[in-house]
Amino acid sequence: MRVIVLGSGVIGVSTAYYLARAGHDVTVIDRQEGPALETSFANAGEVSPGYSAPWAAPGLMLKAIKWMTMKHSPLVIRPKLDPALWSWCLKLLMNANETSYQLNKSRMVRIAEYSRDCLKALRAETGIAYDERTKGTFQVFRTQKQLDAAGYDMAVLERYGVPFSLHDRDGLGAVEPALEGVKEKLVGGLLLPGDETGDCFLFTNRLAEFAAKRGVEFRYGVTIRGLESDGRKVTGVVTDQGTLTADSYVVAMGSYSPKLVKRFGLDLPVYPVKGYSLTLPITDASGAPESTVMDETHKVAVTRLGDRIRVGGTAELAGFDLTLRPRGRGPLDHVVSDLFPRGGDLSKAEFWTGLRPNTPDGTPIVGPTPVRNLFLNTGHGTLGWTMAAGSGRLVADAVGGRKTEIDLDGLTVDRYGRKSSAAVGEPSGAVRTA
Repeated sequence: MRVIVLGSGVIGVSTAYYLARAGHDVTVIDRQEGPALETSFANAGEVSPGYSAPWAAPGLMLKAIKWMTMKHSPLVIRPKLDPALWSWCLKLLMNANETSYQLNKSRMVRIAEYSRDCLKALRAETGIAYDERTKGTFQVFRTQKQLDAAGYDMAVLERYGVPFSLHDRDGLGAVEPALEGVKEKLVGGLLLPGDETGDCFLFTNRLAEFAAKRGVEFRYGVTIRGLESDGRKVTGVVTDQGTLTADSYVVAMGSYSPKLVKRFGLDLPVYPVKGYSLTLPITDASGAPESTVMDETHKVAVTRLGDRIRVGGTAELAGFDLTLRPRGRGPLDHVVSDLFPRGGDLSKAEFWTGLRPNTPDGTPIVGPTPVRNLFLNTGHGTLGWTMAAGSGRLVADAVGGRKTEIDLDGLTVDRYGRKSSAAVGEPSGAVRTA
């Protein structure tokens, strides 16, 4: 079967690899000049199934108000006349209740745990290396209230069989030696030993090389204009270099996916949430993190990637604006210098921003659609790297008509009650994208 994958981030490349592995003839299209040059380029580096949870949790509104009043706020909202933003925020709040949280988390954990298993198998199969470490995520707390609230999280983790251990102030150094010197700033931490770390950009590029060896064609520097339909199915992808055709199509374009498929009656509630990161060289290995340390107060992750430290965080709601704003860097500078003052050289840090494709319920949109040859792999939010291998394998199996290894219930677009509308029955040229 001929398959076109739209997008060459970690999600698109993972999908292409598994499709080729299953024997399909695969072409990947992307406007960039290589793989992983947008959202996947400099993310926090976490492969964190244990930390998979929706933003929409009980008490979200009060937390958001508190965050926005902090000096180093993890949340920034830039009000604008954007109906998509306010619609997404309303849906987020509608999910911020106990029942929805439990359901959404169960879906996220299901795909995240599966993805970790797929990643382990992929490493064994290919020998791929990407500055990976398997030493877990250490969520650290600055207040007793946060530590007490960890009891709720531990109950959820226990319910889903996710391993964890709780550590008091005196036990921090045993997990992360560099924290021994700053332990007076913290009250404790929650270790998720099953989590991993790694350079997503490096992984995606090396996996693209393995995919190319399996016959995948990568066409870079190609702008996708839209999709064509004959009224029953997708018939081609219109680009600035002509129309490309295949038997099936996979949309893995992150935040840019909704506009591409809207004409098919698929109203994807995916909104770009802007994130920032710093990458700085390690100056003192003993003062740097061993794996990932997540500061619960500022929602900032500090991760060791080889001889570098990656610091990622901040959620900015500002549409598709990719401006590098100094305010977005503030929390990152603060956390890395506060917890790892000897670890890296901030004066040499590379500052980056990217758009995370978030759904209001936290779960990605993966698998088939009511359009018979159109498949989705988008909406992973901050967990694209965590869920990439599993999502790619699921979509490849769905495209090939094979039974997926985990249940797709609650993971597809069907959970939003969206079915193909009359628009699908309108033969036409391409639907234009930005």
